[in-house]
Amino acid sequence: MTLALDKPRAPRRPAARRGNFELVSWVFMRVSGLALIVLVLGHLFIMNILDGGVHRINFAFVAGRWSSPFWQVWDLLMLWLAELHGANGLRTVINDYARKDGTRFWLKIMLYVSVVLILFLGTYVIFTFDATIPTTH
Repeated sequence: MTLALDKPRAPRRPAARRGNFELVSWVFMRVSGLALIVLVLGHLFIMNILDGGVHRINFAFVAGRWSSPFWQVWDLLMLWLAELHGANGLRTVINDYARKDGTRFWLKIMLYVSVVLILFLGTYVIFTFDATIPTTH
């Protein structure tokens, strides 16, 4: 007895209606992956080797770092690229393995809501970070 499984990428609708979104998505994954390698490895190198290691990271360190527009943009790029890269990959997994249209719809809604929420909150924190608030020890 053999068990037959559907191919995970079996088309659900005609290819003519899809447009170029999947191609753009595919290219984005490659470009964002390369950019993330540079950003994350640069971040790890600077934080762990050039800046004296993780034991130096505290509120004052983050406040000093985010007082520079360069580091704000660097961290913002890491946040946005990582979030969109991961969400695009998860969207592909949902498309491949969620069999029912309703399940696929709700999984994508939850994904998109979480992406918007995380991007909004992360961007808000990076650009409104107040280094002058008093800290308790």
